[in-house]
Amino acid sequence: MSKSKNVLPIIAMIFLFGMIAFVTNLASPMGDILKNQFGVANWAGTLGVFANFIAYAVMGYPAGNLLHKLGYKKTALIAIAIGFIGVGIQTLAGALGSFYVYLLGAFIAGFSMCLLNTVVNPMLNNLGGSGNKGNQLIQVGGSFNSLCGTAVIILTGILIPEIAKASISDVFPLMAAALTIFAFAFVVIAFTPIPEKQETQKATAESAQYSALSFRHFVLGAIGIFVYVGVEVGIPNVLNKWLQNEELKSMLLGNGAAQAEAIAGSVAATYWLLMLVGRLIGASIGSKVSAKSMLAVASAAGLLLTVIAIFTPYSVHVDMPVFKKPADGLFGFTEVPLSAMLLVLIGLCTSVMWGGIFNLAVEGLGKYTEKASGIFMVLVCGGGILPLLQNAIVDWTGNYMVSYWVIVAGLVYLLYYAIVGSKNVNKDIPVD
Repeated sequence: MSKSKNVLPIIAMIFLFGMIAFVTNLASPMGDILKNQFGVANWAGTLGVFANFIAYAVMGYPAGNLLHKLGYKKTALIAIAIGFIGVGIQTLAGALGSFYVYLLGAFIAGFSMCLLNTVVNPMLNNLGGSGNKGNQLIQVGGSFNSLCGTAVIILTGILIPEIAKASISDVFPLMAAALTIFAFAFVVIAFTPIPEKQETQKATAESAQYSALSFRHFVLGAIGIFVYVGVEVGIPNVLNKWLQNEELKSMLLGNGAAQAEAIAGSVAATYWLLMLVGRLIGASIGSKVSAKSMLAVASAAGLLLTVIAIFTPYSVHVDMPVFKKPADGLFGFTEVPLSAMLLVLIGLCTSVMWGGIFNLAVEGLGKYTEKASGIFMVLVCGGGILPLLQNAIVDWTGNYMVSYWVIVAGLVYLLYYAIVGSKNVNKDIPVD
């Protein structure tokens, strides 16, 4: 297919990237709502995020098989339909005031996000011709993903002035927006020509001697995705709760509860904004800088920022530029612990990691790429497991910053993968 004919499919895939963030990022502030509305512990409030991501563990491999049998377009349409149902159930949970119905909806929505991720990543990589160009397109999709993710956090803050008194029904406008996005996307994808790989049009009866798991660099990369998504989600998730805890409220120069919540929401939104900035930078240099170099630098920088944040005293404060409510102007400064600002800056680092890991892990896989994408999606469940672990550590120790040693361990692994683990040592395996 010519480059001019690739434009519409590329736009469609980037649009789906945004949908993934819109629905997924809604789960994090919803966790705070669930915690306060139903009076549950930190770890239980994270169950919405857990339900969303654990669906990847259940659906990831079947998603790869579905993509292999049905192709990109049909798989995307099925994913969108499931997403509509999942968000619809979450909306119903708000009307019923049911914690468990919401978790069911989050789980079903997670199925949708898994399927969409299975489609958009290999599709954009293939449309870009793999290599640096493929990585660049994934970074562009990631930029739109971050834009939608940032918008959700900001809109949630606007709709909910005081999180302690919020309920699921307060975010009905966002639920309605998500349902509208799904319906619109279904129509767009249905009428958009999507190029398919020839082998995805029919299932083969031949038994393969090898699989994606035969490649060491892919296996280590799949583990890397588990770690990365947990790091990406865990940093702002715990940070948001830390900035709202009673100890910190009294330290922020006497700011009241509502002010502490406003600060927390602004800081979380700024983290996602920096992910957008980082992905735009990654997209602009993606064709010139290798995925390996990009991942190595980002992991090392993120590791340094996290360690410094852990050891910096809470009493050290800085004025940090953040998103604010429209009444106060879109941007402004607010006082936060220096550790909080350092953790927010990691958004610049995590922004380029997904595309780099995926690009490195599937490089040289050839015909195994589609099923490899499904296996990748299984490991995305790290986004639900590692934040749950972090919050459990907080409940156990009463210390929010101690939980960030989980982030340190994750970034050490990602640095190892970039430098050593990403090398393809199985080039003797036929991939045509």
